[in-house]
Amino acid sequence: HHTAATWMLTAYFVVLFLQRIAGLYIFFWFTLAAFFLPLTVVLTQRGGNFVLRPGSEDAGRPTIPAVTIAVIDRAVRMVLILTAAYFLARVWGLDMQSMQGSDTTTTLILRGLINVIVIALAADFGWSIIKALIERKLGIEAQHPVISDEEMPVVDPQQARLRTLLPIIQNILLAVIVVMAVLMMLASVGIQIGPLIAGAGVVGVAVGFGAQTLVKDVISGVFYLLDDAFRVGEYISSGSYRGTVESFSLRSVKLRHHRGSLFTIPFGELGAVQNQSRDWVTDKFNITVGYDTDIDFARKLIKRIGLDLAENPEFKNWVIEPIKMQGVQEFGEYGIVLRVKATTIPGGAFGMKRKFYVRVRQAFKEQGIELPFPTVHVEGLQSPHGAENAPVEITRELKLAVAQSHTRRRKKASTTE
Repeated sequence: HHTAATWMLTAYFVVLFLQRIAGLYIFFWFTLAAFFLPLTVVLTQRGGNFVLRPGSEDAGRPTIPAVTIAVIDRAVRMVLILTAAYFLARVWGLDMQSMQGSDTTTTLILRGLINVIVIALAADFGWSIIKALIERKLGIEAQHPVISDEEMPVVDPQQARLRTLLPIIQNILLAVIVVMAVLMMLASVGIQIGPLIAGAGVVGVAVGFGAQTLVKDVISGVFYLLDDAFRVGEYISSGSYRGTVESFSLRSVKLRHHRGSLFTIPFGELGAVQNQSRDWVTDKFNITVGYDTDIDFARKLIKRIGLDLAENPEFKNWVIEPIKMQGVQEFGEYGIVLRVKATTIPGGAFGMKRKFYVRVRQAFKEQGIELPFPTVHVEGLQSPHGAENAPVEITRELKLAVAQSHTRRRKKASTTE
């Protein structure tokens, strides 16, 4: 890379020197400006960033708003470019006043080029301000505290809405500015844009018929956004896909699965969406107790534990309705199944449910309530003389059965031989 750059610089200065010797001053000054103008713009931009954007070692300095930095940066760039253009015009002997009253081909082309440069600079200036405003808004929202859980983060609804819509609005505004700038440039050089717009409409209809899937994805995405079906940071599931919404585009949405996989799903294939991060959630789960348990006493214990957790500072902001027992769900294989439920803000039930299980285990153990689990009970044959002789009888029968089995195997082996 260094060798290539060296050869290019050498060739550039050789061409510049030859133009100077040959007296081609028009091309000489143009070639000179084509190299040093971008270099000056880059150096000025880096110097401005160094002065206006404080680094980590300048923590005490006041922070200048990003919009102000963008305005200063683009203003300096416009001044440099316009100054270079004015200098070239003076060197080439161009008179702006005489060009305005002349309609020759050369003056028309030059006026068109000047208009193109001015339109491009204005579009770049406007886009820089819009981009800085949007990034500033996103940066402010990102600094707001969020409530999070280790499995499902919960963010402020307004913040999530802005993080969802602003990037899409930014892309749309960029497309609008580019299209408008191009049309204005074409009009400034004398090209009739009316037929172009009509032709673009016909081409758009043809593309729409040929790319129905793409059109379907874009339109579906617009309606998902209008319905506010989901936002960045929310946990959703659709069909076989589930995960946290990471970002959007005009055509698809990206979901991050809790195991790390990233799904990119076109809006047209999304279908019905289950949003698990909106407003509130009710979590229902079961607890099995022994058949000899006092159900009413167990209900009071569960209610007391639920109220204690609702007042716990760790879970207080999560709870909408404390944990309570709904009743007997069914008679299970090992015990009575009790149905318990809790209503929390999205993502709040995970840690509280874990703590609830620990408290229930401890409280039931203190009160002598059994939490049943599968066991195997083996009973043998009893002798007619009493159960105390059963182990002896079982041992004798087992020995006899084993001996008979060995005898049959030996006979079979000898017959085979």
